[in-house]
Amino acid sequence: MKTETLSTSSFAGTVNDAKRTRVRFGILTLLAVGTMINYLDRTVLGIAAPQLTQDLGLTAAMMGVVFSAFSWTYALAQIPGGVFLDRFGSRITYFLSITFWSIFTMLQGLSTGLYSLLAFRFGLGISEAPCFPANSRIVATWFPQQERASATGIYTVGEYVGLAFLSPVLFWIMGNFGWQWLFYTVGVVGIIFGIVWWFTYREPDESKSVNQAELDHIAAGGGLALPDEKKTQFSWAAVRKLLTYRQIWGACIGQFGGNSTLVFFLTWFPTYLATERHMGWMKLGFFAVLPFIAASVGIMFGGWISDNLLKRTGSANIARKLPIIVGLLMASTIITANYVDNDQIVIAIMSLAFFGQGMVGLGWTLISDVAPKNLMGLTGGVFNFAANLAGIVTPLVVGFIVTATGSFVGALAYVGAVALLGALSYIFILGDVRRIEDIH
Repeated sequence: MKTETLSTSSFAGTVNDAKRTRVRFGILTLLAVGTMINYLDRTVLGIAAPQLTQDLGLTAAMMGVVFSAFSWTYALAQIPGGVFLDRFGSRITYFLSITFWSIFTMLQGLSTGLYSLLAFRFGLGISEAPCFPANSRIVATWFPQQERASATGIYTVGEYVGLAFLSPVLFWIMGNFGWQWLFYTVGVVGIIFGIVWWFTYREPDESKSVNQAELDHIAAGGGLALPDEKKTQFSWAAVRKLLTYRQIWGACIGQFGGNSTLVFFLTWFPTYLATERHMGWMKLGFFAVLPFIAASVGIMFGGWISDNLLKRTGSANIARKLPIIVGLLMASTIITANYVDNDQIVIAIMSLAFFGQGMVGLGWTLISDVAPKNLMGLTGGVFNFAANLAGIVTPLVVGFIVTATGSFVGALAYVGAVALLGALSYIFILGDVRRIEDIH
């Protein structure tokens, strides 16, 4: 089986950089802001959890179920969300997604107990489902292959930047106004951004700002969507056909491993610092920021090193797989936090593990490189469905372990082991990084 390679010379000198517009980078800014809001909305519950559990009388096991509930509907809605994306395109799909997920975020502030909180988390999961398949589709449409890893890194860093740099503000809001206002605040911000998206985003063939030089540059690297690609019809036969490719299985298992680390940090990490490490609110707020900053650097570094490897070697196998494997191995080191007592060393270990997990965000670039062009949304949905099974499993496993043992030791061991499984999947299952032919 021939490995897909890239000849960078085909890009050089094709157009004059001085005459080429940069509309794609404006689109990337939209994706980065949207992704930041997306993760604030799904993870603000983790910040509210210590206070919310007391007010609503929820146990650790119950909170495990609540944390997991988002991913039940989020995972189940991935394929329908991908089908909707392929049918109606990125603009309307993203607008509806962010508007509805922002409404369900605000509703969480009105929760009075377990069942109402679960219902609103279910709605949030359904609403957010199309977001990352849309991100992947937009990057594959607006960017040539040689720029996609860096582009993915830039928008994905929004997952971490929001919590890294806004956590002190969120803790301040909760301390002064109560946990309910966390949900109200980020929900309103999302609705405002949805309006901005609707009036700003256009596909390349619809944009009035992009010039032909930029379109040629994108097309030379395999970007741009044909108008009829937006109306691909769904069939279960296409899903079954996708699942016959080892690239899909390898990437899905690998991303499951990486997402398990991510989900731990987005759900249980503040509680781990407060209960296992007995940190006060001020200390917790400071230390909780550091791993997210490390993850932000990790995702940017992963994208940068991947695109540079692609330019130097011409091998998508080396450029896409190697940084992800290294990142998963780094993520697995989280287990060593069980064997140290010093808080600073624990945070250093957590930061290293989360830095590695940040590099795993490159998986979205890899899947955009292998997905059939006529099924970008569906492939992204299948990939995100498998990856976000971690969002179902990890909170439940951690919650039950903590309830049964009164400790996070077994929980960290689980997270580290699953990250190692992900690395093995990329090494032994994935195979060649090459585009799958269109499926009909």
